[in-house]
Parts: sequence; C-alpha cells; structure tokens
Amino acid sequence: MLPKMMTYDMILNGVDLHSRTNNTEHHTSEISVDQLIVRRGQPFSLTLKLTQSFNPDFHPLTITAVTGKHPAEDQGTMSYLRIPDSVQRSPSAKAVWRIELHKSSSLITGSLTLTITPPADTPVGEYRLSVRHRGEETQLATLMVLFNPWCPDDWVFLPDELERQEYVMNEQGIIYKGSGNHISPMNWDFGQFEENMVKICTTILDKNHKHLSDPANDVSARCNPIYVSRVVSAMINCEDDCGVLVGRWGGSFWDGVLPSHWSGSHTILQRWLNSGCQPVKYGQCWVFASVMCSVMRLLGIPCRVVTNYQSAHDNNKNLTIDIYHADYGVREKPNKDSVWNFHVWVEAWMRRPDLTKDGKYDGWQVLDPTPQEKSDGVYCCGPAPVKAVLNGDTNLKYDIPFVFAEVNADCIDWLVKADGSKINIFSDTKRVGQNISTKSVGYNKRMNITDSYKHREGSEKERAVFKYAITRDYSRDESEETKEPDGSVAVNGSVGGTNGEMIQPEVFIHFEEVSKPVNGKDVNLNLVLHSKSHVTRPLSITVSVHGMRYNGSAVVSIQTDFKQAQLLPGKDLSIPIVVPFSAYHKHMQECDSMKVSAIVTDEKCPDNRYLAEDDIVLLDPPLSITIVSQTRLYNSATAEVIFMNPVKETLKECTLSISGSGLLRKEIECRLPDLKPNSQIRIKFSFFPYKIGEKTLVADFDCTAFRNTKASYIVNVQP
Repeated sequence: MLPKMMTYDMILNGVDLHSRTNNTEHHTSEISVDQLIVRRGQPFSLTLKLTQSFNPDFHPLTITAVTGKHPAEDQGTMSYLRIPDSVQRSPSAKAVWRIELHKSSSLITGSLTLTITPPADTPVGEYRLSVRHRGEETQLATLMVLFNPWCPDDWVFLPDELERQEYVMNEQGIIYKGSGNHISPMNWDFGQFEENMVKICTTILDKNHKHLSDPANDVSARCNPIYVSRVVSAMINCEDDCGVLVGRWGGSFWDGVLPSHWSGSHTILQRWLNSGCQPVKYGQCWVFASVMCSVMRLLGIPCRVVTNYQSAHDNNKNLTIDIYHADYGVREKPNKDSVWNFHVWVEAWMRRPDLTKDGKYDGWQVLDPTPQEKSDGVYCCGPAPVKAVLNGDTNLKYDIPFVFAEVNADCIDWLVKADGSKINIFSDTKRVGQNISTKSVGYNKRMNITDSYKHREGSEKERAVFKYAITRDYSRDESEETKEPDGSVAVNGSVGGTNGEMIQPEVFIHFEEVSKPVNGKDVNLNLVLHSKSHVTRPLSITVSVHGMRYNGSAVVSIQTDFKQAQLLPGKDLSIPIVVPFSAYHKHMQECDSMKVSAIVTDEKCPDNRYLAEDDIVLLDPPLSITIVSQTRLYNSATAEVIFMNPVKETLKECTLSISGSGLLRKEIECRLPDLKPNSQIRIKFSFFPYKIGEKTLVADFDCTAFRNTKASYIVNVQP
C-alpha cells in the first residue's frame, strides 16, 4: 500500500518536467509538448525545487515510479530511486530505474536537476512518480513510457533511421487493395499522434481480457512487445472483448459505416473511446490492420501494413485450398476454403528470443487483427516471424501454419457434375500469395516483399519448403493421388481421357482485357484458347460472371453464357466476352469484384476440362481534389472537389466527406443534391492546418451507384 501523499508545500516549491525538451529528445513531441512522454532505455530530466537546501547525507531523497493498480518490485511495476543510491531493493526486483544528480544542481538553494532512466525492459504504460524527503511524501507527476526503437537494448530496436521515420513516425500511409492484376492504392491516415491517442491506446491495453482477469501480471507483461502485440491484435476486433471494431463481410450496413468509407484510424478510435468502448461498426481486413498499425506506432513498435493478393484461408489446416465449380445447370457447391482477392495484415518489428537465442527469427513479424481463426482460444493472430514462414517452420509460435497457408497453399479446382461426382480440373501451386505489397520507405510507391515470404514459385526450393512445412506440423503422404476432401480419387481432366482415347495436347486458355474495366462502362474481355494439337478440337464453353466479395465468397450470379467453338490446329481462338453495365451495376453496389470463369470441355474427350478465371476490379470514375490557396500553419486554406456523373442515370443520396489529420480535427461530411447524367459538381471548402509538414487530404464521394469513390491530395503545410 502506497503512503498517503502530501502537498507540494511541505517539501517542494515546484517541479519542472521539461516536457518540451524531453519529448523532443524522445521523439514524442508530435504527440504532446505538455504531457511528459518518454521512451524506455533513454534518460530524461526533471528539476525539483525543494523548500529547503538539500543535504543527501542527512536527508536523502527517494523517488518512486509505479504503474498499474498492483505495483510490485518483483513484477517490474514499481521502482525505487534514491540520492544517494543506498535504497534497499528486493532481491527479485525487475526493471530497476536509475537516477543521477546533475552537476548543474544547486544543493544550497534546493534546486535539483535529476536524470532518470527507465530501463529498456520497463513495462510500457502510464507511471506515477512520487518523491519522499525529510519524512514527507508527495506526488510529483504522471508520465507515459513507450517502447524505444532508437534504443539498441529494446527488443523493438530498429537500426535504420529512415525506417524508424517511416514505421514509427509517419502518420500517413498507403493501403493496397484490388486484386493481383489490378492493384489499387488507397491513402490511409494513421493519425497515431492525434488528440487522445495516448489515452485511447492505454485504454485498449486496460480493456483486454487478460488485464481484467489478472491485472498485476498483465501490466508486468507489458515489458514484452510479443505479449503487447498479441493483446493489441485481439483488441482491435471485438469477438472476445469490447474491442474496437465489428467485422462484417455481407448483408446490410445500415446501422454503421460501410468499411470502404473509412480513410483513417483516429475517427474510429475516438468514436470507440467516446462511446464508452463500444465496438465501432464496421470494419474489414484493411480497416482492422490499419487501426492496429496506428496503435502499434503510438506505443513505439515499428509497424507496417501489408497486402497479400490471392490470399488463402485454409479452414482444415491441410495447406490445400479446395475450390468447387458447378457444371452447366448444376447448383453451386459451397466452398469451405477460400481464396481472397486480397487480405491485409500488419508486420511489427521485434526480437524473438522466445524462439531462439541466436536472433534467427528476429525482424518482421506477421500480426493479423481480422477475426478469422482463434489462437490460444482468442481471435488474434501472431506474431509469426516472416523468416519462419519463408523457411516453412510451421511448428513454431504463433500461428505460422495459418500464415504459411495464406501465402503458399496449393489450390485444387473441382468440377461438380450433375450426378454429384467431382473432377479435378486444375491443380495450381502458384495461385496463392502474389504481389505481397507494402508502402516503400520514404516514398509513396509500392514495394513488393513477396520474396521475404516465399521462394520463387515453382522452384525446387519453394516445393521443398512446402513439403517440409507439411511434415513439420501435419502428417501427409506426399506420394498419394490427388484426392477430393471426401476421400474419393478424382480424375485430372486437364491431362487426358479415361476410356482409352488418344490423349490430346492440353488446351491453354486465358483472359485478356480489351480495355481497363471502369465502373459505369461495359466490361470487355477476350477468352483466348490455344493448343498444339494437329486436329480440330470441338469445344463447349461455359462462361459465368459472379459478383464477389473480396474475401472470395460469391454474392450473386450476374450472367452465364454457353458457347460452342472449333479450335483449329495451330491457331489461336479469341472469343469476345462482354459484361454490360446494365447487367452488373445494381449487383456491384454490394460486391467488391467480378469473377469471370470459363470452363472448356473437349467434346471428343468430355473428361478433358479446362479452367480459366479472371478477377475484375472496377476502377472508380474520376474524382479530383485540389488546393486552390497557400497552406500555412493555423491559416485558412481552400480546397476544391470535382466529380462528373459518367452514367445515364441520376445519382441519388450523394454525400461528400473530407478528412486529413493535421488539416482537419474531425471529418467534414455534407449532403449533396441529386446529380443528373453528364452533370458536374464542384465543392469548395476551407480548412485550418494545425501541423506542419506533408499531410494528406482525402475526399470520399458516395452515392447510389458508386460507393465511396476516393481521391487524395498531398499538402505541404508551411510554418
């Protein structure tokens, strides 16, 4: 139990925390220059003004630093500091702080400048400092202690300064969406240094279920970024607790915000705090990941957002994704496994001495706050070392088999026939895990980091790692035939017939886009077929178009066409495919992409089936935002947004939202009149920048036909 605190008057005339100076040296002045916020493993200074002269031999001075409601020396949550250093500490004391009396101190006047250092393994969080002198004790101050990527002794130490500026200090980022063929960058405002972010992040830590069940051990464990990152991963979703976001991937969003509307984290986090920690509706993977990145950067853990295209969700943990296609006229069979157009998670930088002492698995770690599968009974994922994923070390913690499957699972496509039988029409070891992307350091360009997760597709090394990954965590006979999940052996239709016919050379098929697919216009493709056969091949072709959610689930069948064609020897056959705007536009208001599939049957050898697929992500119609005046700190600036209706129908329920940390303290939203065909709308608005440097202004236009079309503009705010 802490002793009762006295007022300043008894032993102190005052205290100067030197918050501006300390925060600048600790790289926290972007958060605040008034609240003392320091990083562990690095000294900070404060000046005490005693009511009497200071004689350390007769009247020593003791400072106590505590965090949490149950501070204890052996938990690292209480530390005693004394001048002179003769304090009797517990033999099991952890995370012992250090104190020095600066030579500029005046003992006669009682003006003491103290240098205090929280060690590099201090639990992060809010601390209370008190001072005891001449038999009296008084409260000094509260301060926040964060992780320190500038400190070599901290497990989150990141040696490169440019990377620290990007992965800790940068409040602006780019999230990659779309598909592997249509990578779509989206500006995101992390806003980790915005108002109340310290309070928000400490509340997130205090609301986690481990803290509620054992607060003393939870606060003590906050010395460990591995532990903290798992807590944050669980708290960003609300599946097990009063986490930040509710996930929804289908149905109505009327009682919340459509995930595609969000363009920054701070609005979401502030809404969560203001509501008494009620989960915010709604998020999807890129929202979960981006919000987690903001929290991690505020806490001082280097973090970046990563997108994996053609991302597998392996439900039965066999590292194989089974996809079912219905034959013409056959009812669709649901898929338990899925391949998402893209999936977004975060990587955090930290050491992993819990795995090996030689640093083999130090570095980037995958963490995924999107609630997909439970980890140790909780919806969280990671940290999984990227190096372990690359090496196929699926026996290590945490959740490496799941992450390995996301980037490297094999895919088997099955054709479901009218009699219920299934034919293996395609086996693909290269589909999953493409163009793994993150923002470049210091530039608004995409960086492909696929090589850090997997070896070159199809190489001997990649196949060897895949087999090794299976044997590390699963038992499976690598020599067995391809089997459908119910155990029946399937025929690989892309090889040849089964009734003794002459085996024909394979038919190669793929889609080519005639023009970029733009929302509001017809989508035009060509299905191109080729074979090295010396005879004419009569073919029947089924082309289906489905509206898809980005997580691989089909929402609606848009159209299905059946065609017959002759593939001549040595000739390419090009079949035009048109998806009219009138056919897709109502459906695409609830969908993220279109999947165009072609199943080709060799009529002379009906067991020979061939598959081609293309994921179509529609490009938004153009929305522009420009600055039409100078932008100076605390001075009014003007911007203009322009949008033209590109379709032959009136756009209704039009709204425009404007946001940007450092430029607007809260999002501006205005309702607009209906927009007639080929009509243009121009909106001018004012804003008052409150931070200097490069900031991003984001506009979001929403209506009945086009959901959340975005544009952004980089603003360089001058002093």
